Amino acid sequence: MTDQVLAQTVEEDALAGRGVWATVRRRVLFWVPLTVLVVLVLLALFPGLFSQVDPRACDISASTRPSSPGHLFGQDLQGCDVYANVVHGARASLSVGLFCTLIALVIAVLIGTVAGYVGGWTDSVLARLTDVFLGFPFLLGAIVVLNSLGERSVLSVSLVLALFSWPALARMVRTTVRATRDAEYVQAAKAMGFPVSRILTHYVLPNSIGPVLAVATLTVGGVIVAESTLTFLGLGLRAPSISWGLQLATAQSRFQQAPHTLIYPGIFLAATVLSLITLGDVMRDAVNPKGRS
Repeated sequence: MTDQVLAQTVEEDALAGRGVWATVRRRVLFWVPLTVLVVLVLLALFPGLFSQVDPRACDISASTRPSSPGHLFGQDLQGCDVYANVVHGARASLSVGLFCTLIALVIAVLIGTVAGYVGGWTDSVLARLTDVFLGFPFLLGAIVVLNSLGERSVLSVSLVLALFSWPALARMVRTTVRATRDAEYVQAAKAMGFPVSRILTHYVLPNSIGPVLAVATLTVGGVIVAESTLTFLGLGLRAPSISWGLQLATAQSRFQQAPHTLIYPGIFLAATVLSLITLGDVMRDAVNPKGRS
């Protein structure tokens, strides 16, 4: 009987996966943001394919010059090519969003799974720990920690933002794991004497992680906005790093005289965040059976 239950679970998981794919592939709102994100990832990985101009090669005599031959987006306050900086800035901005979300997701899965599956006093202790971190306002907590750091690299900024990003994901993991741990197929696996590690990795997490991954996509967009905001305030990445947030921070003082220095990186930032949020919404609806049509 237990073998039949586990076999049925594997089949249901495969059907669910095909159902999600069948749902999202019919939606324009899945392909459009995905295409935008693929282009942005290519920008980050292979900036030389999109711009042969050195982003740090500046001509101060051409400061704030608008679009001209060889400078599609014009030049910034230091006379550097805005387009080259936008292209090369994609790597830092996307890296912070992805690194932070990945770190936060790992922490959330570990804590949320243990709390949700074990329960009891372990759940209570981990839940209170999560509440402590949730009590810190996201940006305010990041500002306090970043102010105490001497060097602000992509990794250090990602770690600080992840420190305040994991609690919400952990609570979601805990909720989905609690809803899964009493399922018939999990009880069948226990009855067959499977070790806890196998039960978690083969039956509990695969059936509870879908909604969390969809929300994690939204988290990437929120982190990119947070990094840009902190950098704009002078608390994030610093030169010689190149990021969209740094471009916005540099351009703010001369926006009226040279609006192109702020508009173009702002467009790329907005397109990235909007694509991530749209893709996250589509995936979240798709993993929810009620959202499939």
